[in-house]
Amino acid sequence: MLKVKKLFITALFLVPHFFFGQYTDVINSNRPGETMSAYAVGKSVIQGELGIYGIKEKHDLLDYDASGFGTDFTLRYGAFLEQLEFILDVQYQMENFDTPYTSYKKNDFRQTVLGAKYLIYDPYKNYKKEANIYSYKANHAFNWRELIPAVSIFAGANFVGADNPYYFSPQSTISPKVALVTQNLFGGGRWVFVTNIIADYIGTDYPSYGYVLTLTHGFNDKWSGFIENQGYKSDFYSDAIVRGGAAYLLSSNMQVDASISTNFKNTPSLLYGGIGVSWRYDGWYKEKLTAIKSKEKADKNSDNKKEIDYQEKERKRKSKYE
Repeated sequence: MLKVKKLFITALFLVPHFFFGQYTDVINSNRPGETMSAYAVGKSVIQGELGIYGIKEKHDLLDYDASGFGTDFTLRYGAFLEQLEFILDVQYQMENFDTPYTSYKKNDFRQTVLGAKYLIYDPYKNYKKEANIYSYKANHAFNWRELIPAVSIFAGANFVGADNPYYFSPQSTISPKVALVTQNLFGGGRWVFVTNIIADYIGTDYPSYGYVLTLTHGFNDKWSGFIENQGYKSDFYSDAIVRGGAAYLLSSNMQVDASISTNFKNTPSLLYGGIGVSWRYDGWYKEKLTAIKSKEKADKNSDNKKEIDYQEKERKRKSKYE
């Protein structure tokens, strides 16, 4: 496994997430990384992100080997405001554990989170970069505004059933989860840097605190890639994980992806990889956008007609007295 990890770490920076926005012409998915983007999917837009993965563990101290697979599903819906989206995040995992003395299985929901994310600051709102027609250098100089991140907050709850083998207590619980999300766009949006600072299982016996840092790059209109570092710490379990992968845009509303992850310790050592698909429905958004544009066009035509009518009346009035 160590050879595989070394090969993965080397390839991580060579492997070929798209530009994020409130509503964009193409889908903006959080897959295949683990960070939440700062921006919402857009009002009345519904988006599903589904993946399957395989996992392999080896614990040197407890002397067990484990392998299995799981599935994760995220449902995102923009409602009420452009800056607001509601999120359901579910992960189910099945593993087989083998020790020198016995074998057993763990099958259950590893995570069930329901919450909402709100964009509290967008550095590009009401901002338009003015082109300098006299200076090529000025137009291609570093834009210092890129250092100012978009900022969102997430608040939700973990739902854990009784006797869940992935939880530290046999009791069912509901506990808060909050996160601070920042996002920077560099190079006109071709590079995106996202950070998540997370407090999880708040109020339980073993609260967890963590971070996720993700750097993504769009290579062209179809391909993008990312590298990611995730860490979390609690008295129940702590770890640091690196992750990388690529995404391919099948259409403006559909994306497929693949990723691989590992950690740097042997209590346990982890290696897992997965594939996924993201899909969105933006028909309601486009219907509203079309209606707004039609109304604006009708209002403009009405204003022009009124202006023409006024001018015609003025001409008639003048001709009457000349």
